[in-house]
This record gives sequence, C-alpha cells and structure tokens, in this order.
Amino acid sequence: QVQLVESGGGLVQAGGSLRLSCAASGRTFSSYAMGWFRQAPGKEREFVAAISWSGGTTYYADSVKGRFTISRDNAKNTVYLQMNSLKPEDTAVYYCNSPYTAFTIATRSSGRDYWGQGTQVTVSS
Repeated sequence: QVQLVESGGGLVQAGGSLRLSCAASGRTFSSYAMGWFRQAPGKEREFVAAISWSGGTTYYADSVKGRFTISRDNAKNTVYLQMNSLKPEDTAVYYCNSPYTAFTIATRSSGRDYWGQGTQVTVSS
C-alpha cells in the first residue's frame, strides 16, 4: 500500500523559509514522479511543483518560480520542497502527490493519484 507522509509545515513570517519533506513507501520510489500541491481555504487544490522520477526535470507553478525548489533523494524515498521568500498568499495546506501511473508527471489534481495527509503552512504578514 502506497503511503506518503509529509512533515515540515509551520508558522513563518513573510520573507522566511520552510522546508517540507514527504517520505514515501509501498512501491518503487524511483519509478514515479513526485509533486506538491496546495489548497487554501475556500479555494481549489492547485499545483505547486513536480519532479521527474530521476530528479532530472522539475516543473513549477508561475506563482512559486524562483522561490521554491523541489528535490528528491531516491535513496531515502523522500521528496522535498524548499520554500524561500514566503508570502502570506502561500498560506495553505500542502499535499505531497505521487501519480498513479509510473513515469508520468501530475500537474492537475486527480483522485486516482496518491496523496499525503497534508501539512499546514501559515505565512504571517
């Protein structure tokens, strides 16, 4: 059974940094892309960043380009999201994502994919 467990959320002032981690288990981690989505109150879940199975290719939402960095460690079955220069509008629950199908990238939320339980990120002004 695939499990994704996030950690690293919290409260930070605007301009600060946080690093999220997501530990995966239950299948061959290096065969699957990984990603991060977020959902603010009253809004739909939106794509934040994704990384290919090898780590060689990354994708970002325009709103986080230049501020967030996604990375992965296939030896540790873990994906990270380094968030710098945080803004109040980054406040949301952040979810780790792993696509249902191997060797595919997810930039849209799908019920078929695997999701973590979410971790709250709050950026104060």
